[in-house]
Amino acid sequence: MAEAPIDFGILAGSGAPVREFEAGAVIFKEGDAATEFYVVRSGKVDIRLGNRLLGTVADRDIFGEMALIDAAPRSATAVAATDVTLVAIGEKQFLFMVSQTPHFALNVMRTLARRLRAQKSVAAPRASIGR
Repeated sequence: MAEAPIDFGILAGSGAPVREFEAGAVIFKEGDAATEFYVVRSGKVDIRLGNRLLGTVADRDIFGEMALIDAAPRSATAVAATDVTLVAIGEKQFLFMVSQTPHFALNVMRTLARRLRAQKSVAAPRASIGR
């Protein structure tokens, strides 16, 4: 049974900086320095690795969350699939949310784990049936 996406909508109205991008705009590139993650207030964002589409995130979902878990550069490129409004969440706000609402950290980890599992199933070679 598939787990329902977690609604991070509360962060979209948190008073954090809002950024708007037109469809086709690059939000960040693989290899860029990473200091914040994003909540999609409205619109859709494609996450790409080279020419491969890893996934699309939409309203009240997050992306770029690995930025606040480790100090490594971005592992993929984010491109606005539609006109999009994003809320940027920096480390200070992230740590505040984790300290005030421990369940928030668990939700971020669940989102990350769900995405890693999805990528593993896409990358795994498919067994031939009936051969």
